[in-house]
Amino acid sequence: MIVVTGATGALNGATVDHLLQRVPASEVVVVARDVAAAQRFADRGIEVRHGDYADPASLPAAFAGADQLLLVSSSDPRADAVALHRHAVDAAVAVGAGRVLYTSHQGAAPGTPFGPGREHAATEELLAASGLPWTSLRNGFYAHSLDQLAGPWRETGRIVVPADGPVSWTAREDAAEAAAVILTAAVPHEGPVTLTAHSAPTFAQVAETASELTGRTVEVEVVDPEEWVAAQVAAGRPEFVARFALGMHRAAEEGFFAGVDPLLGNLLGREPRTVRDVLARPAAH
Repeated sequence: MIVVTGATGALNGATVDHLLQRVPASEVVVVARDVAAAQRFADRGIEVRHGDYADPASLPAAFAGADQLLLVSSSDPRADAVALHRHAVDAAVAVGAGRVLYTSHQGAAPGTPFGPGREHAATEELLAASGLPWTSLRNGFYAHSLDQLAGPWRETGRIVVPADGPVSWTAREDAAEAAAVILTAAVPHEGPVTLTAHSAPTFAQVAETASELTGRTVEVEVVDPEEWVAAQVAAGRPEFVARFALGMHRAAEEGFFAGVDPLLGNLLGREPRTVRDVLARPAAH
């Protein structure tokens, strides 16, 4: 039995869709905080169970019978993500899950300026100490984030950032499909595995690609970090969100997202989507 949390979200929801191309619905269970929000899976014959990381008592029954348990990471930047993840790992131990898989992030490390990277590293330590077989899916930085992080470059011709560095921008759709491949593989992947696109362009290189696509010059401007935060707040973004993004830019500058790995392409059997593919799509609104 494959038990999947977070399937009402985009990442693990897409993973479940890919799983259904590989295994019968009877072999998949979806765990959701809001069972009604997972109705599309119930309609396809998947058992839907209630489970909430913030309610530890709900988790053992939600995870029962899991040969493989895919844990989505908490996405609330204001939550104590590690405490929530600890509840999930403890429940996995309690029910004797065969293997725990966790949606981590490239560059997971205690010393990264990117807050979620520190949380992912701490969660991987919990998994390593659990005594259960585990796999950490260290996905590259999701490429759809470029729509927000690069700002309104289509209108202004400028990408304004507080720091610049290489990022292996990776399509969330590709990461979701790869997770399904890993969950159904004959031989398990052990410990951390890195799933990235095949290149890691800087924002300056992203701007070059944007210029080629649009036929007009798109430039990058690196500004003082505090001035950048102030401008983000003035534009209506909450300060905690702006500082969250600042951590990402600083981590990129320090090389935490620079590595690339062929594994994602090998799992997909094709070239992963590229930054050019992302920029060529209409901007999300």
